[in-house]
Amino acid sequence: MVNGNEVPWLTIIGWGESGTQGLTTASREALERAEVVFGARRHLRLLEPLRTDQSADLRTDLKTKLREWPVPFADGIPQLLAERGRRVVMLASGDPFWFGAGTSIVSHLEPQEWQALPSPSTFSLVASRLGWPLQDCTCLGLHAMPLTRVRPYLQPGRRVLVLVRDGDAVAELAALVESFGFANSRLTVLEALGGEHERVRTFSAAATLPDDIAHPVAVALEVAGEGPALPLTPGLPDHFFDHDGQITKQPIRAMTLAALAPKPGERLWDIGTGSGSIAIEWLLAHPDNQAVGFEQNASRASRAAHNARQLGVDWLEVKEGSAVERLNDAPPPDAVFIGGGLSQTLLDTLWEHLPSGVRIVANAVTLESEALLAHWHQQAGGELLRLELASAAPLGTRRGWKASYPIVQWRGVR
Repeated sequence: MVNGNEVPWLTIIGWGESGTQGLTTASREALERAEVVFGARRHLRLLEPLRTDQSADLRTDLKTKLREWPVPFADGIPQLLAERGRRVVMLASGDPFWFGAGTSIVSHLEPQEWQALPSPSTFSLVASRLGWPLQDCTCLGLHAMPLTRVRPYLQPGRRVLVLVRDGDAVAELAALVESFGFANSRLTVLEALGGEHERVRTFSAAATLPDDIAHPVAVALEVAGEGPALPLTPGLPDHFFDHDGQITKQPIRAMTLAALAPKPGERLWDIGTGSGSIAIEWLLAHPDNQAVGFEQNASRASRAAHNARQLGVDWLEVKEGSAVERLNDAPPPDAVFIGGGLSQTLLDTLWEHLPSGVRIVANAVTLESEALLAHWHQQAGGELLRLELASAAPLGTRRGWKASYPIVQWRGVR
């Protein structure tokens, strides 16, 4: 971005499949003035001479200043920064700051060093082709992310726009949608939008897809089917989680999450994560949230990670081992849940380790852990609650209330 009268050395130009024909006047002028032009191979192939009256000279000039961006992406950043002081253009797909390369680049620069000239994003082009109101669509950039991240958005009637890496990823996405029970969903596959090779085709999620789907590709998904959509309120039914019985049950989980009160961008420590249910629902609350699960049992740690992937929040970090020993391995949290491994040592360690303002919730079911929380409440303050639940169950020829083990819950702030 330009600051005052200073001239930035780097211009990030939004680039589409139409090549130079789709550029604004400002973008064309920046390319003409550039001493160095960085871009992916497919972008550089579309870079034709900009001035027909000097096409031969310009073609030769362009060849001398083109730099193909390497793979992996991060390897190109030092090369770009090495050109500081020259007039440099970087070509980036569409809108560089919407699932684009812009953020990764400018994090290494001062504000006065760069400016951006965006083009329509692929999401905008898809909405324009299909006549969909973009503000009502969910937009996901899953080029290098697990496609299971689509799972929370599989809600009947929802429209989801997904950017994927290639044709194989389109087939993988369709198979996932079908496996989650939404086989009646419709996928519109859009290739090379805005270019001479543009192609738009529609299939059902259960259909056999063609093997000629080419990058760059986007998928417009209209969700339909009988699959179980994930509820938006805390307390998913227990059957959504693979577990061995060590799980915070749905009603208690809902109350626990309400006590933890997740907010966008916050991080949770889930100590004794078990199936990962609390941490997973914390992540489902907002896509910017983070969570670290601590679990001593190896099979449970693996199970928690598996549950997270299946429910579309694969970025859950699970640390195997004693929480007391591994707390220093994780960034500080905004909230902590203790679902297992409660001890005086753990509470003392947390109190010494955590910054002020961290919310803490601990659940206890045994008499020993109840006594510990009662003592801790007297020492540290906060709230102490006893949660008792009973469900109707057969009692001879009639029904009666079958009580669950009561839960004692302590809620406090460091």
